[in-house]
Amino acid sequence: MSASRTVVMVDAYAPTRRLAPVFHQAGYQVVRVQSTPDPPLVYQGAFDLSPYAANIVHTGDLDATLAAVRGHDPVAVVAGGEIGVEFADRLGAELGLPGNGTALSVARRDKYVQIETVRAAGLRATGQLLVEDAEQLAAWHEEQGGRIVVKPIRSAAGDGVHFCATPRESVAAYRKILGSENIFSRRNEAVVAQEYLMGGEYVVDTVSCDGRHHVTDIWKYEKLTANGIVDLTCGVRLLPRRGAVQEELVPYALAVLDALGIRYGAAHLEIKLTPGGPCLVEVGARMAGLDLPGFCQPALGEGQLEWIVDAYVRPERFAARAGADYSISRHVVSAWAVSTVEAPLRSYPMMGVIEALESLYDIRPVVAPGGRLRRTVDDLSTPLIVNLMHPVEEVVDRDFGTFRYLDGPAFYELAEDA
Repeated sequence: MSASRTVVMVDAYAPTRRLAPVFHQAGYQVVRVQSTPDPPLVYQGAFDLSPYAANIVHTGDLDATLAAVRGHDPVAVVAGGEIGVEFADRLGAELGLPGNGTALSVARRDKYVQIETVRAAGLRATGQLLVEDAEQLAAWHEEQGGRIVVKPIRSAAGDGVHFCATPRESVAAYRKILGSENIFSRRNEAVVAQEYLMGGEYVVDTVSCDGRHHVTDIWKYEKLTANGIVDLTCGVRLLPRRGAVQEELVPYALAVLDALGIRYGAAHLEIKLTPGGPCLVEVGARMAGLDLPGFCQPALGEGQLEWIVDAYVRPERFAARAGADYSISRHVVSAWAVSTVEAPLRSYPMMGVIEALESLYDIRPVVAPGGRLRRTVDDLSTPLIVNLMHPVEEVVDRDFGTFRYLDGPAFYELAEDA
């Protein structure tokens, strides 16, 4: 391994802010590469660049960007977020560094290609259609029957996902998505329709090193129906490493990693456990969002953050520990409020009750008093996140139930002119 002590991170923004300090603790500096001249709208605003030894902005000239990166003699290139996956693959390949290569880069980002690649590997995969026009979509939905899912081929955080009960609804969703701007400030050039998968939805987070995979944490999404969204996520719960559900999820998840050529770094797999077994919703070839890695350190002692560092700069340590089960010392639920209105917010009148919950870890207001509530339709439109953590699982369960009970119209005091 090179004597260099530098790692490159592509498209590190606020959601992955925790990774650079863990590399620092291992004795490495981090150089940030921004794959687009301007940050996507979802990430615009104040962003602390102080953890990074340099900030290289790619303006379209690959040779110039490679020259700037080579000047730091990095030992690894890591994707800092969803939009950085393909560019990180390309930089790593051009520099001859360990990584996932570029042959399957598109399958690691394009939701349609991703599912077809998983199917081609002989794994269970959802039925789907790459939509060419409204008539084709309506006929496909009519043939499928029941509910289907219509979504952009490239986005994240539930952005643009529509659950459609009729061909008319699916066509309306297609027309709304196509050509619109997604959360990464890019035009939705294509739309995929997929069968609706019945069953609980789970997260399997992993880190890989030279093709060997390690499960760092497993979660279950809490769901409800609101604002016209059938499976609206309202929270996420940490699960033990072992159990009947996990024994079905994990072998399938690891086979998906192999199918998509994920040999190095983090992955975040979302999987439905249907009556017929596990079936992939989608996978990101990068660390988890929703600050899940941030919860792992206090709850498990370590998570994706620490294992990513091992995979790239301490492979011997990774190899010695990979496959070991994690142990929960503090149970976790991250609970998300669901607003049913679009209106100016005056206050959260029941905040005192939330602050008194025994398992309260922290409260993260997305919409502060004086701001404006939006109807919650995806991960980005929740007004408030309440994180619960406690050594006793039943205490977390009770407090999560209390929060769900409180989160109704009386939870929000609206401005008088609302």
